[in-house]
Amino acid sequence: MNREDSRPRIIFLMGPTASGKTRLACALAAEHRFDLVSVDSALVYRGMDIGTAKPDARELAEHPHRLIDIRDPDQPYSAADFRDDALAAIGEIVAAGRVPLLVGGTGLYFRALERGLSPLPQADAVLRNDLAEEAARLGKAHMHERLARLDPVTAARLDRNDSQRVQRALEVIALSGKPLSIQHGEVRSRLPYRVLKLALLPRDRAPLHARIAARFDAMLEVGLVDELRRLRGLASVSADLPSMRAVGYRQGWAYLDGRIGLEQFRLDAIHATRQLAKRQITWLRSELDARLLDPDAAEAPDRLERAVRDFLGS
Repeated sequence: MNREDSRPRIIFLMGPTASGKTRLACALAAEHRFDLVSVDSALVYRGMDIGTAKPDARELAEHPHRLIDIRDPDQPYSAADFRDDALAAIGEIVAAGRVPLLVGGTGLYFRALERGLSPLPQADAVLRNDLAEEAARLGKAHMHERLARLDPVTAARLDRNDSQRVQRALEVIALSGKPLSIQHGEVRSRLPYRVLKLALLPRDRAPLHARIAARFDAMLEVGLVDELRRLRGLASVSADLPSMRAVGYRQGWAYLDGRIGLEQFRLDAIHATRQLAKRQITWLRSELDARLLDPDAAEAPDRLERAVRDFLGS
């Protein structure tokens, strides 16, 4: 006979960008004793409000989210940082007798939290500079092809244009002698909570694509370009920062530099957001223990509520 799982319960609400995660999470928080924790690599940054579709002041006042606005755009924030911050937040919420509801679309953060992180080698400034010079000389495609020979698993999940992560993967191999994909399997610690994983997975991507386009147009209307100009005017902010490589911001720099026009900026940002959603959906399909819900189905809120009630009552 299986003993009852007495571990504290937590809930993951995962989904691609523009799938309605925040609205559903706030509805669940209003109905239950849930505290919200953001799982989003862009929402951690202060001052990046419009382009990240950050919940507005009214939403955050009514439904506070932890781990929003905890870094300036020039400050680094890693999956390891997120795991430490999330575990601290979850511990405080559970100690207060409430249930943490973690909501977002950054798959790396969810996985780091649930499965732990391997102790990767620290960055080496000399090696990193050598790799950057090699990339500048031979190109991004060459670096990605090199990674594919050394670590095909990691190369398959990284876009060849993601030079930062490709070079980091090569750096890890050079410093440790082991591929990043193997080291990710060397789990540091498991999550000491019972988890309900809910994944919003659209069956038809057309409504999602329409929402992405409409949302970006709304961002432009409420001042995204002004937000980009303000960020670009900060002495500490440059285009190569991780924060500025977020979708919409990366394309916005090209517009402000005069390399593309406003309409091309719009088209490029919408395309990049759709590609992000595609990658997020691919990741969600790999989460085999998640309950899948179509966010565009009329019965989605009821199914979500039933899943939560079953989990809390089990």
